[in-house]
Amino acid sequence: MNLIKYGVPEELSQFVIDYIEEVKELISSDLWENVFLNCSKNEVLVFWLLFRKEAVNMTEIADYVHVPLNTATGIISRMEKNGLVIRTRSEEDKRVVQISFSEKGMAQFEALVSELLRYGMEIIGSLTGEEMELLQKMTGKVLGVLRQEKDKESAVSGKIRKIEIE
Repeated sequence: MNLIKYGVPEELSQFVIDYIEEVKELISSDLWENVFLNCSKNEVLVFWLLFRKEAVNMTEIADYVHVPLNTATGIISRMEKNGLVIRTRSEEDKRVVQISFSEKGMAQFEALVSELLRYGMEIIGSLTGEEMELLQKMTGKVLGVLRQEKDKESAVSGKIRKIEIE
């Protein structure tokens, strides 16, 4: 899937997708809290994965979010309870459960993406070619800083994080 249907030029669409894919690994969980209509970082990442692939199984979700399978199941259970995703059995293999957007989840995701992209496109539209090149260099530097912070976070051992279980 790409961002062209949201009004992002084709040449910029892949840049944005690639950038988000890289940033998702670098932003701390605390920063993500309450950013996406009170969804956790993992729920936002599930939304992004569903946008990219439309339907996925639990193993794909666990791998993408970097959590154990039982944690991924909990994430999906909360999202399903809130009406954001639906579970369906695969026609080919009834043991496999596919996760996809519900209508409410897709509407919520599209509303946020549309609003963020509207602002982003206004900003980008006001940039000259030289400024656009500078922006790309700056985003590379931002990624560098985020990588350093992620490395510092990884170096701190023994950090216990409280996870709410419903």
